[in-house]
Amino acid sequence: MKFFTFRNIAFLLLYLLPFTVVGQTSTDGSTYRGSRVEVPFLNITPDSRSGAMGEAGVAISPDVNANFWNPSKLAFVESNDALSLSYSPWLRHLVPDISLSYLSYAHKINDRNTLGASLRYFNYGSLQLNDDQSNNQGTYTPNEFSLDVSFARKFGENFSLGLTARYIHSSISSVSFATAGSTQTGRAGNALAADVSMFYKSTYGDDNLFAFGANISNIGTKISYTTNGPKYFLPANLKLGVANTWNLDENNQITVAFDVNKLLTPTPPIKDANGTIISGKNDDVSVPSGIFQSFGDAPGGFSEEMKEISLSPGAEYWYNNQFAIRAGYLYENPSKSDRRYVTLGFGVKYDIFKFDFSYLAASQQNSPLANTLRFSLSASFGGTSNVSK
Repeated sequence: MKFFTFRNIAFLLLYLLPFTVVGQTSTDGSTYRGSRVEVPFLNITPDSRSGAMGEAGVAISPDVNANFWNPSKLAFVESNDALSLSYSPWLRHLVPDISLSYLSYAHKINDRNTLGASLRYFNYGSLQLNDDQSNNQGTYTPNEFSLDVSFARKFGENFSLGLTARYIHSSISSVSFATAGSTQTGRAGNALAADVSMFYKSTYGDDNLFAFGANISNIGTKISYTTNGPKYFLPANLKLGVANTWNLDENNQITVAFDVNKLLTPTPPIKDANGTIISGKNDDVSVPSGIFQSFGDAPGGFSEEMKEISLSPGAEYWYNNQFAIRAGYLYENPSKSDRRYVTLGFGVKYDIFKFDFSYLAASQQNSPLANTLRFSLSASFGGTSNVSK
């Protein structure tokens, strides 16, 4: 029988989304006290445009990658059809064969209604399998993916709503493994989830634009990797964002965006040696209870709740609607995640095609995500919908 320890996988998950880890020490000596969630790849920024803007994307101008950031924006996509493919080598300085791929598509049914679909695939590379005597039992290639279908509808000229259905498959535990002297049968985890989103925009002044967006994502079933083992929360998440665009003249345009982000899962309580809760709330609750509880269950009270909010300011400059440069910054409190880094990037548009690139500028001593690259290639085709409202 094959056995597998989760040391390598746990190491990888530690750096997918640091706020999923409990009890780790940050770079400034404080202790992480985040929520325990699985499939954290669902909240990893997949595309290069927002990846270069400090990972802000809820309210910036609509494109096909709104499937991830705010599906309600799809109602305002201009072309009848749009397709995008993004790729990012992940933790490439630590492990050579981990990557995130993202395929996104949008189809405008008419001027009010748009369908979207996307596929996220996270490849963990090859991991070594050993039996209980540490003998080589071959390799295993764990992976995770999600398949989304979205519907967005425009209400008037400035407001839209969106709904998303998601299937999640996590194959990081399809072998048997030993825990505490017993053997459990590992299996792939499966879950279903949904997103709800909204988008509002308003023009003012000399063709300037203000926009606001919100997206609550990954509201769904818990996930388990064993036949009779524990079930874990999906990374339910709240994104709120604003963006303002100034059209300086016919060739120059600037957008400034600001997103806030909060994980909607319970914060683990502080317990004594006997397992009795001494501060915080019980985190073994249902999904709906966990979402509502996440706004007020931090053991440190309101001040700790505020530390669970991440901030993402970003900016984008377009010249002649053909060349863009971008920059941003992501900040999360050291006691929760310790992700703090600058992002940079550019975009080039030619005819129906657009290429975007982003770079995460951080020191390797402070962040394993340092020098992360993202590449996106997209195309808009089928013309612009002229179907009446």
